[in-house]
Amino acid sequence: MLSDFLVPTIQRAMIAGGIVGLVCSVIGVFVVLRGLAFISAGISHSAFAGVAFGLLFGINPFISALVFCSVIGLLIGKVSDLGNLKEDTSIGIFLAASMAVGVIAMSFVKSSQIDIIGYLFGNILSLSADNLKLSLAIGITVLIILFIFLKEFMLSSFDPDQAVISGIPAKVLTYILLVLLSAVTVVSIKVVGIILGTALIVAPAATALQFSRDFDRALLLSGCIGVAVTEIGIILSVLLNSAPGATITLVATVVFFTAVTIKHLHKRSLRMA
Repeated sequence: MLSDFLVPTIQRAMIAGGIVGLVCSVIGVFVVLRGLAFISAGISHSAFAGVAFGLLFGINPFISALVFCSVIGLLIGKVSDLGNLKEDTSIGIFLAASMAVGVIAMSFVKSSQIDIIGYLFGNILSLSADNLKLSLAIGITVLIILFIFLKEFMLSSFDPDQAVISGIPAKVLTYILLVLLSAVTVVSIKVVGIILGTALIVAPAATALQFSRDFDRALLLSGCIGVAVTEIGIILSVLLNSAPGATITLVATVVFFTAVTIKHLHKRSLRMA
């Protein structure tokens, strides 16, 4: 049983899962605080069209998905501004349209060797060495950018009005965050897939925020939770021979509801004291 974890594919999965879990959960704190969970879902689903175009034109699907997701993320923000629409309206339109475009583009892809299910629901155990390097590069880049603009992101997330008064370009930061969110979505495709990608971004962050509203602690705790649920999910998927993406998602969900229950019981005990 232990020998299973010495296989190179599983070792790559563990490494990639750690970095992806960390990056997704860290950016997830900003997503949850800003109420952008639905935008995350819209960008995640738009990745299907990006993957389809990559397969159709012989481009690395990760690269094409990154470009397409970034464009969709920026369009969601821009259309919401120009059309005076609520973000959920423009997200719903782009989500459906990008999925439709993806289905049409995929119908022109002739190869029968394409693992569509793997793109939709993740298959980290099939991660190649090149894709691992790309995931690491994208993940580290996102973390560096987040660190550079950490104070600006923090203030605009907790107090947008004060951020504007302080001269922080809130709109520009939002667009930067959308691009970073697109990049994180792309690196999570092989881990949990296009359909389940939002869970790895939102669940660890929402869990961390149950226990701490201190920004730095929430980031640290969310990162730890993200890495833990991803690694535990991969281990369980190997032991149970289950789908890795779905297993990781269920672990993250169980951890979140456990945290909510613990916090509820704690509040209840304080009221009864």
